[in-house]
Amino acid sequence: MKDGKPWVGDAVRDEATGRKAIVTDVQRGSRYILRPHAGGGPTWVAEDPERLTVIPSPPLIT
Repeated sequence: MKDGKPWVGDAVRDEATGRKAIVTDVQRGSRYILRPHAGGGPTWVAEDPERLTVIPSPPLIT
């Protein structure tokens, strides 16, 4: 996260589409390019960046 918003590398839930994704690029600070969280497939632009929710990472086991 950067300034409280999703950023490149963050796992998110795109509430507009109901899909889990990874943020691959942020253009002009407000255009979020996403790829599927798993399984591959094409990228897409978040329809409503305000509806992206960061998925917390599980703690690392040391």
